[in-house]
Amino acid sequence: MPVKENTAKTSTIKIIQGDITTLETDAIVNAANEALLPSGGVCGAIHAAAGPQLATACKKLAPCPTGDARITPGFGLKARYVIHAVGPVWQGGIQGEAELLAACYRNSIQLALHKNLHSVAFPAISTGIFGYPEDQAAKIAISTICEMTGDLAKPPHIYLCCFTPSSRQILVRALEKAHTQCHKGVD
Repeated sequence: MPVKENTAKTSTIKIIQGDITTLETDAIVNAANEALLPSGGVCGAIHAAAGPQLATACKKLAPCPTGDARITPGFGLKARYVIHAVGPVWQGGIQGEAELLAACYRNSIQLALHKNLHSVAFPAISTGIFGYPEDQAAKIAISTICEMTGDLAKPPHIYLCCFTPSSRQILVRALEKAHTQCHKGVD
């Protein structure tokens, strides 16, 4: 799916609802596990769409600690690369989950900048089977992205991709609340 089907956006952050595996971006981010193995949810969908070469490439990069990220080719995806970010499992918010989740976004953006990528699509890392509350995860994602890209002369286009209307609304609300902190407007 072309990423032109945007709804809410800032100059660098756009929120879209759809299937992340169909996006035509330089990279998509996989909500990965530490072993970088195919599993359920977004991770399983990305591995299925990319083909078996993705699992083979991931084996060479594993393990990946929580909060960190690795990058592989996109293989059968429209995206050229997959950035595998390992988010924290929600433990009530008292085990450093916020810092680890922010690190996922920071490390993913660092990899994108290192590869000179111009567009990256993120899922809602850790909000599926890892149980992170969506509203808290959205706030962390947006504030970290703003922190990482706010001073760049030419920041990458960041897409926050969600699958359901309710998830989209959570992201839109978080982006609207953060827009003054990000010094960016909502179109």
